[in-house]
Amino acid sequence: MEARTKTSMLDYCKLILKAVQFDARLFRKEYRKSLLRLNQLEAVELKRWVRYQLASAPASSTKNMNANQ
Repeated sequence: MEARTKTSMLDYCKLILKAVQFDARLFRKEYRKSLLRLNQLEAVELKRWVRYQLASAPASSTKNMNANQ
């Protein structure tokens, strides 16, 4: 029998956002959906995570993300 790791909704949302980061419109859509799914504390943590990701992203991808907000 395989042991499965339980993934929190926050971790799942981060995984989805990482997968769609190539498209700013899709990222924004998934980000908004994630905020609706998470409780208040998780939403705050996700917002911090997204800010960190944007700050540490290469300039070209950050430019695309910020241009479409």
